[in-house]
Amino acid sequence: MTAAEAAPTTEPATPAAAPDAVAPAPGATPPRTPLVARAAAELIGTALLVAVVVGSGIQATELTKDVGLQLLANSTATVFGLGILILLLGPVSGAHFNPVVTLAEWWTARRGGPGVTPREVAVYVPAQIVGAIAGAILADAMFGKPLVEWSTHDRSAGHLLLGEVVATAGLILLIFGLARTDQLRFAPVAVASYIGAAYWFTSSTSFANPAVSIGRAFTDTFAGIAPGSLLGFIGMQLLGGVVGLALVALIFMRGRSAE
Repeated sequence: MTAAEAAPTTEPATPAAAPDAVAPAPGATPPRTPLVARAAAELIGTALLVAVVVGSGIQATELTKDVGLQLLANSTATVFGLGILILLLGPVSGAHFNPVVTLAEWWTARRGGPGVTPREVAVYVPAQIVGAIAGAILADAMFGKPLVEWSTHDRSAGHLLLGEVVATAGLILLIFGLARTDQLRFAPVAVASYIGAAYWFTSSTSFANPAVSIGRAFTDTFAGIAPGSLLGFIGMQLLGGVVGLALVALIFMRGRSAE
């Protein structure tokens, strides 16, 4: 979850340090981590994230009929699960688990700063999507549900789409804002807390993630989304990413150095 342009690089530790020994972009790829390991971390991390979201949703609906309690259980599990996954896998792949975050990092790194390259984007994004689908199937399997059952939960209303723009823009603003202010060490707590809050203050319950949205279409349970709603959600998430980057550029504008 990184913002290459947003994060200041550091000088090499010693005069003999290799040129790529600069600090990675916020949440970005440590330079010596093999790409296959990073791809595996993104796939497994996204799979576990979706398994937490879908599985806790199933568990909640089996324990109570109160929709408010169902959402509380679902959001609480997601907060803890996401925080742990970022803490564990962040040092490996940056713990993006989200194509919007990956694309935003690539965009901010396009001037040659640290961050993901187009080749890495081409590996990360499919890994995230495959992981999300696998996570939904795994959650269904654990609760004895059909492994693949298309969701019938329609989420195509305009106010829900607006909620996705807000949720995704806020997520990008948070991640890249932390990077600009050199506070990315707080990302596991901050990002998880934001998602937990956005479950409640956005009308869409804050998917804010194209890969997770695709995965959730494979389960007709509490956390599902109908395939027909996917295009609108993904489009609004991408738009939210653009809005989030614009807000980062505006709020964390760099001043000129004094002569």
